[in-house]
Amino acid sequence: MEDTLFKEKIAQFQKLYDESSRIVFFGGAGVSTESGIPDFRSQDGLYNQKWRYPPEVIISRSFFNSNPEEFFRFYREKLIVKNVQPNTAHNVLAKMESLGKLSAVVTQNIDGLHQAAGSKNVFELHGSVLRNYCMKCGAPYNIDFIEQSKSEADGVPHCTKCGGKIKPDVVLYEESLNQECINGAVKAISGADLLIIGGTSLVVYPAAGLIDYYRGKNIVLINKSETASDYKAHLVIHESIGKVLGALKI
Repeated sequence: MEDTLFKEKIAQFQKLYDESSRIVFFGGAGVSTESGIPDFRSQDGLYNQKWRYPPEVIISRSFFNSNPEEFFRFYREKLIVKNVQPNTAHNVLAKMESLGKLSAVVTQNIDGLHQAAGSKNVFELHGSVLRNYCMKCGAPYNIDFIEQSKSEADGVPHCTKCGGKIKPDVVLYEESLNQECINGAVKAISGADLLIIGGTSLVVYPAAGLIDYYRGKNIVLINKSETASDYKAHLVIHESIGKVLGALKI
């Protein structure tokens, strides 16, 4: 019975996909869990793991400023995930874009896997662990530099040019989202003829509020569990994002 229902929903999704030419995908942590990257809010997520301080506190700007040693201990252990590869969802979305069907990916993830799969027009609402910069002179540093700097006395990475503290290009709690990124995401979403929402519980604001800029009539919402926004969708599929996107004929 469940298999029949899944096939029926995929058939509905296929029809919507075939009839659309300006698709936008809005995704969250569930897109990357199938690559082995933990999410934040599930039973095994980062927010439910024991640490010296609550994770929500550690990844705040005030904590970064006052206790950078502890911030970087957590950051290296929990947020830098090496040797991960794009999964089915990332690859399918990249192929959709290459075929001219998908106009943009709007992601809350900071892992860079959409670009690794080949997606070009990606709006990273919360930044990326792959980019880091000196807070004093703006010099850029890659993820390997952050890893290697753990051997320093305090474990805090400092600029080799001016000695300034280096900050990951990720949006911490108490920080605003990048306005240029927001503007691009809003423009893409408002101009879409199909909005696919996947792997997100839609509880993190202001990012989750961006879907309200969609002006079309067709929203496909894919998430393993129910969300408070299920009622907004034309089609809701409670399954893994990889399984659903992998079942499409693109």
